[in-house]
Amino acid sequence: MHLMADLLARHAQPGRVDWIGVRPERRAAVVSLPQVQVEMAGLDGDRARAGKRAVTLIQAEHLPVIAGLLGGPEVTPEALRRNILISGINLGALKGRDIAVGDAVLRLTVICAPCSRMEETFGPGGYNAVRGHGGWCAEVVTPGLVRLGDAVRVVD
Repeated sequence: MHLMADLLARHAQPGRVDWIGVRPERRAAVVSLPQVQVEMAGLDGDRARAGKRAVTLIQAEHLPVIAGLLGGPEVTPEALRRNILISGINLGALKGRDIAVGDAVLRLTVICAPCSRMEETFGPGGYNAVRGHGGWCAEVVTPGLVRLGDAVRVVD
């Protein structure tokens, strides 16, 4: 029999950074990048601010789920306006934990709820399609460089 703490600490594999984007200003187009410097206030060039919502992450595996709920074509991370797309590790299992994302260390804080703009982006029902699949907000513990393909792993 396994202790719950042991089960919560195990992950089948590290995650991977599949996409990086910054939002230079409110309602501006998202800019995709091959790498970015993460500062205490968030990603360099992003309009975020320091604190528990400095960086937004989304699970790559949730994009097809959102598309399925919309009954439409592929959903891109740009459409969701998040900063970093992660695959291969369950972000929801990392809430409150410190994770190394490339050279940076982030702490997942709160779920990143959709905004009413999802109705503009995806049409009627867009808001509800993203609910529960919109990713996570994180605070910056240690600044550092993040590149496409970097590993994502728990820091303990």
